[in-house]
Amino acid sequence: RGRGVTRLALIGPRGSGKSATGRHLAQRLECPFVDADEELQRRTGRTIAAIFADEGEAGFRDREAALLAELLERPALVLSTGGGVVLRETNRERLATLPFVIWLYAEPATLWHRIQADAHRGVTRPNLAGGGLAEVEKIVAAREPLYAAVATHRIETTHRRPDEVMAAALALLASGEREP
Repeated sequence: RGRGVTRLALIGPRGSGKSATGRHLAQRLECPFVDADEELQRRTGRTIAAIFADEGEAGFRDREAALLAELLERPALVLSTGGGVVLRETNRERLATLPFVIWLYAEPATLWHRIQADAHRGVTRPNLAGGGLAEVEKIVAAREPLYAAVATHRIETTHRRPDEVMAAALALLASGEREP
């Protein structure tokens, strides 16, 4: 178990650093780590892009919601969610039951550059940013109020490496306080 904090989720758009930060954080907290998108791909034997193609976004979101409900039953967990998990109210309600939901935020231009630099993502994830930076800005603008509604904390990741984001998260967890 991890030094008093055993259940938390990282939320935010693709490219914000959830997976990399989550791995570091789980190791430091001595808690299991789950990347929800990777777990869904492992269980289905298909990429997120293939699930979107075969079942549409609604089918993917159904699978995502069922997985989230299951994962949140675990007594110890550092969870990296998919960027769109907050689109469903039931998911936001489930996430709100956690003591810590940390929203990782980065400027849209940074997100766009990170997405472009990660060739692996284009193969496994649906092309939600095919419209370039403008589409990333649109997605971020639409989802920010949803991230804000469920987050207990927000960490700026634009100019931070995953280990620096992890250190900021550890400081928030050590304080034990929710942000206003």
